[in-house]
Amino acid sequence: MAPVSDLEDFSREQPQMTKLSTIPHFILVHGVSGGGWCWYKIRSLLESSGYKVSCVDLKSAGIDPSDPNSVLTFEDYNKPLMDLLSTLPENEKIIIVGHSAGGLSVTHAIHKFGKKIHLAIYVAATMLRLGFWTEQDVLDGVPDLSEFGDDVHDLGFGLGSDKAPTSAMVKKKFQRKIIYQMSPLEDVTLAAMLLKPGPLRALQGAQFTEGKDVDLVQRIYIKAMHDNVVKPNQQDAMIKRWPPSDVFCLESDHSPFFSTPIELFGLLVKAATSKQCQ
Repeated sequence: MAPVSDLEDFSREQPQMTKLSTIPHFILVHGVSGGGWCWYKIRSLLESSGYKVSCVDLKSAGIDPSDPNSVLTFEDYNKPLMDLLSTLPENEKIIIVGHSAGGLSVTHAIHKFGKKIHLAIYVAATMLRLGFWTEQDVLDGVPDLSEFGDDVHDLGFGLGSDKAPTSAMVKKKFQRKIIYQMSPLEDVTLAAMLLKPGPLRALQGAQFTEGKDVDLVQRIYIKAMHDNVVKPNQQDAMIKRWPPSDVFCLESDHSPFFSTPIELFGLLVKAATSKQCQ
């Protein structure tokens, strides 16, 4: 992990936005069990460089008080993001970034608000054009943690113990090994304090209808090369099936906002300032 002083020096070196510039608005979307807090390093770096940043808490995540076992549809889970996008003007330069299962939220947004979204960036994320419709979609987009054992998750059964689980979270004793094996201990400790069960049933029901502007939105994929959650072969499969305009790689675990924040920040800035994003 780079010292805080190094992060501050790097961010000050980035071109500052002027009042006359069209300031990109980064909307950062967390994955399952996370929250807007996951992005604290990236948000600090982006805002220090003059960018506008919003970190969304999806329903039941972060500081949202909803019970994840009561969030049963993806539309309900993703409503905070949809509500935010609906309030933004058409001329806002929106760059939406999704991590892990947050990629589903990004894709949902592309289908619903394609004209508003300037660029979509998937960070070690589920990138399926229409969500989970086929067995191949599940193979490519759903984490397989079986190599870590059969008792990796704490499950919630909001519809009854005889029904399928409605929420899930990786057990604390597995979190570092699976999600944060290359991340600083301080961030692993923070995550252990703030992670919450994710609405499993809602995520499993993520299925989208084709939006008319979906192909107008430029997409970039950032691979995490040492990801134990969305494994590199799964990332490659999704990239092959729905090719983005660019693919970048990070030598990171599943959580590059913790393990490689400077490198991730640099790629986000590169995307925001590229010719395609002017």
